[in-house]
Amino acid sequence: MPRRTKIVATLGPATDDPRALDELIQAGVDVCRINFSHGSAGEHKARAETVRNRARACGRQVGIIADLQGPKIRIGAFRDGSVELSEGAMFSLDANMDIEAGHETAVGILYKALPGDVARGDTLLLDDGAIVLWVDDVDEAEIRCRVVVGGVLSDKKGINKQGGGLSAAALTEKDMQDIKTAADLEADYLALSFPRNAKDVNMARDLFYKAGGHGGLIAKIERAEALTNIEEIIEASDVIMIARGDLGVEIGDPELPGVQKKLVARARKMNRVVITATQMMQSMIENHTPTRAEVMDVANAVLDGTDAVMLSAETSVGKHPAKVVASMGKICLGAEKQREAMISTHRTGTTFDYIDEAIAMATMYTANHLGVTAIISLTESGSTPLWMSRISSGIPIYAMTSSVKTRRRVTLYRGVYPVSFKPDFSDHAIVNKEAVDDLVRRGAVRDGDLVIITKGDLAGTAGGTNTMKVVKVGGLHTPEYCKIDP
Repeated sequence: MPRRTKIVATLGPATDDPRALDELIQAGVDVCRINFSHGSAGEHKARAETVRNRARACGRQVGIIADLQGPKIRIGAFRDGSVELSEGAMFSLDANMDIEAGHETAVGILYKALPGDVARGDTLLLDDGAIVLWVDDVDEAEIRCRVVVGGVLSDKKGINKQGGGLSAAALTEKDMQDIKTAADLEADYLALSFPRNAKDVNMARDLFYKAGGHGGLIAKIERAEALTNIEEIIEASDVIMIARGDLGVEIGDPELPGVQKKLVARARKMNRVVITATQMMQSMIENHTPTRAEVMDVANAVLDGTDAVMLSAETSVGKHPAKVVASMGKICLGAEKQREAMISTHRTGTTFDYIDEAIAMATMYTANHLGVTAIISLTESGSTPLWMSRISSGIPIYAMTSSVKTRRRVTLYRGVYPVSFKPDFSDHAIVNKEAVDDLVRRGAVRDGDLVIITKGDLAGTAGGTNTMKVVKVGGLHTPEYCKIDP
């Protein structure tokens, strides 16, 4: 049985060697993430082109996520590279200070509006919460703080406000230029960092489409404010990413497990895709094997119902990119064997808005109660396999389409596998046979297996799926092809 949960791997120096990239693809990566926080537009385009070329050579379809940097809410640099902050000491964040002149008692900040966003009594967390500062006083451009949790603080570490509330816009000038680059490299998904509401998501989508982009929009959930507006953000997005780094700093790590489960469930209920991200296999940046805690983390995300699990530094700068993908794949397969990963009560008792949505739900109900081996979805837009994938099941869904854009997009859908398919005939019976024969050649089904086929009357029409047919492999030309042997 193929792995259902998808793996997203971040590209970087560790994957720039074509041999390393080939190994990553052969290890089973489904989607590659290009982090726009690092590198030039030319480097991003080159990486995307190389991924697609190498994936094609390996006979694979691999999607591309272009991940925007978002607002840089960071401190500046220190004269000596770092300082040691002691508990109880005073330390200032100063918007007027030279950005390179930090010292033992103060440092400049890149986000100049920060003094207007905080007040006495607020808690600021630096370097993913490793350093904790309590705001004692704000004097125009200077935020005077007392060190609550000290340690070594080095250049350009991130700043979070506990509980959220920073006013920085989700899209910076750099992001707006990077959106054009994402459109030029034909990114399958654009990931928006730090959205606060649906307006941020819609603005990013509009800019992406105006630049000629066609991909889906990923909202990265990493602000406390995003949780307040989560319904509208999910509704406005195609995908949400649970970015547990900044989110954990803002809401506190103890809250993360419950929030993660709720976000996964809510996204699936609203027919959206969900990615779980951040430090999933962190120890494998250096080590050959994951810790048991990391195994449990990945497995629990799979059992929650996440569509994809994401690797960041583990593959971009880690020592063993292909090994970490292979290890994550094994963990996903192990979790998918559990019964709770294959049962669902999704949308029972709910009316449907579209005919193709109703066909998708009817297909999954039938497949889960009839011993079906595989599902074939002849699709243009990918909507029908998306709806199907919201139902927990162990049955693979093959999205067969001539659209390369759709094949790339479904690489992120749990349990959905893209297949290039362009039937030569308009006769429905012949098309059915060609589709099933394709799966036979792949070794996915064999004579006697039951397969469900969904399709529309008009080929090439998006949203036109209106038919579900149950067929028996090897019996497509007999009147008894739907009969189940006792």
